[in-house]
Amino acid sequence: MADGDTPKTRWDAILSGGQSDRPPIDYWATDEVTERLMRHLNASTIRDMYEKLDIDVPFTVEPVYMGKPIPHDEDVFGCKYRDVDYGTGSYKECVSHPLAGYKTIDEIEANYTWPDINDYDFTTIKEQIHGWYDYPVSGGGSEPFLDYKNLRGQQQGYIDLFRYPEVANYCLDRLFDFRYEYTRRIYREIPGRVTFSYIAEDFGAQNGLLISPKMIREIFLPRMQRMNDLAHDNDVHVFFHSDGAINEIVTDMIGIGIDILNPIQWRCANMDRAMLKAEYGDKVVLHGAMDNQHTLPFGSTNDVRAEVRENLNTLGPGGYILAPCHNIQPITPTENILAMYTEAHRRLKTTR
Repeated sequence: MADGDTPKTRWDAILSGGQSDRPPIDYWATDEVTERLMRHLNASTIRDMYEKLDIDVPFTVEPVYMGKPIPHDEDVFGCKYRDVDYGTGSYKECVSHPLAGYKTIDEIEANYTWPDINDYDFTTIKEQIHGWYDYPVSGGGSEPFLDYKNLRGQQQGYIDLFRYPEVANYCLDRLFDFRYEYTRRIYREIPGRVTFSYIAEDFGAQNGLLISPKMIREIFLPRMQRMNDLAHDNDVHVFFHSDGAINEIVTDMIGIGIDILNPIQWRCANMDRAMLKAEYGDKVVLHGAMDNQHTLPFGSTNDVRAEVRENLNTLGPGGYILAPCHNIQPITPTENILAMYTEAHRRLKTTR
């Protein structure tokens, strides 16, 4: 393709099975990493950082919450959080679960108020994308089991799937319905402008699934199918994220219409890159594969560069978006982050 491709046209090309000047290159990182990288690059804004690295990071749109004020340590569901310091940074961890004490639907209905979609102003979204027309747009989607586990507690959330399925199904319906309407209204505000919606659930651990395939197929897939259909009806692609060893259900996910498979944690069991490319590379775009558990934080710059080459050779050039497997953590040396992106550009220039 001629000179002049943008992050948006690169994503559009790869998602349509076409070609651009090079495959897209994405970025996921914690706030601490981004702030450090901006300082290193002398970047005044996040967009300035993207441009200095020449990467194709989607711009995310979301409505503005206009409802009753929420305490700084809570979310819209009433879950409370606290910052947990792990030495080089911190994560917000849920420490209070509003639905933890209930065992029946009646108890929940009598004591809990679900978020109201009308508390959000979606009209701001048109203005949000102003100036970002050259970038792909991420908007809407769902990850309801994450919210459910926060509402019920991590352990109780999993127990509910087999001990209190009526409670789990009731709550998941409420959560999916909320995200469905949330997503529909985003599409309505900027028709034809959303590139993909993030429709996710973390089903995998390092060596296998966290939830049985039977439960995934019965409880989650029909609800996710509805979200996927909404996206496709609006010409939006479906970006599916699940950490871990999930090969056992990838065919199921493709069957309900995912378009992008992330994050390709190839060190996990049965997640070999060549196998994934051979089995699914003609059905979905593969996204990720830069290992942020071992190579990026603990490898040398040569290790990082070698992994970039291996990923591009094995998963690309078509049907692949190079990115970290998950958020780059603060323990990761800046030189390794820069090595990932400079090697990607060097390799892509020599192969065009």
